[in-house]
Amino acid sequence: MSAPPPSLLLREHVVGDDVRRMAQDIADRHGDTVAAILFYGSCLRDESGAGILDFYVLVDDYRAFHGHPGAALANALVPPSVGFVPGGQSRFLGAKVAVIARTQFTGRLTRDALDTTLWARFCQPVALAYCRDHECAAWVERTLSRAAATAMDWAIRLGPVEGRAEDFWTALFRHTYAAELRVEGGGRAGQIYGFAPREFDDAFARLSPPEVEALADGRYRVHLDESERRHAQARWRRRRVTGKALNVLRLCKALFTFDGGVDYIVGKLERHSGQTIELRPWQRRHPLLAAPGMVWSLYRRGVIR
Repeated sequence: MSAPPPSLLLREHVVGDDVRRMAQDIADRHGDTVAAILFYGSCLRDESGAGILDFYVLVDDYRAFHGHPGAALANALVPPSVGFVPGGQSRFLGAKVAVIARTQFTGRLTRDALDTTLWARFCQPVALAYCRDHECAAWVERTLSRAAATAMDWAIRLGPVEGRAEDFWTALFRHTYAAELRVEGGGRAGQIYGFAPREFDDAFARLSPPEVEALADGRYRVHLDESERRHAQARWRRRRVTGKALNVLRLCKALFTFDGGVDYIVGKLERHSGQTIELRPWQRRHPLLAAPGMVWSLYRRGVIR
């Protein structure tokens, strides 16, 4: 089932032929263990360019996908594993491919997950570039609804007491960005909302729990006890510490498991920060040993936050 109908997508988005072909090629190379491939990011927002696609590949079994027990173990311990697929005949340069098991993906979309990365990413617009069958498509739709519900739950606990949907979403994304090692500047939260304001406004209205009162002027008021807000903030502080640590682990793993990972990571940091990053020869030869010092240096320079 390579071309699911738009009604099964979290966002009503028709995936272009180049995107669909690249996703199908990934599925064909790895067989039936690939349940679905999610397409998100800048190229989803504008497929007219020739950049790098962002795919999340949801699999049933790591060993079946990777073929090597070491790679499967690394992915199971610190998911996802990230690779790069060249664009070939496509107009795109290629695709950044993150691979994660369905069970681990689902577990990281809940309110209790310490890792905020996945639900924060997939409460945003996303399309289904490939799906194995209708059963998997229904599972994707149910699973992504968890990401939206989790995002909404945190948005009303970390956001303002009163405001518009935009105020709640941008406050949430400022918190989630602060829980990761990010290159983008402080205005990114507003940009994320600005990419799909109608979708975010509709989601806020549709998912609002009883604690949220809709006012007449398009604003919302949240009725929560102050003690509940303080408890949520304490829980979030733990996620912020955990998130930074997980990002460092994933960065270190990518230096080994991602072919050309050093150059890809450096290129991305330079594009987003506007700063030049020079690596010494020994840092290229021993990326794991160099990683802690490099991360600290980049943090002090403001390249990552």
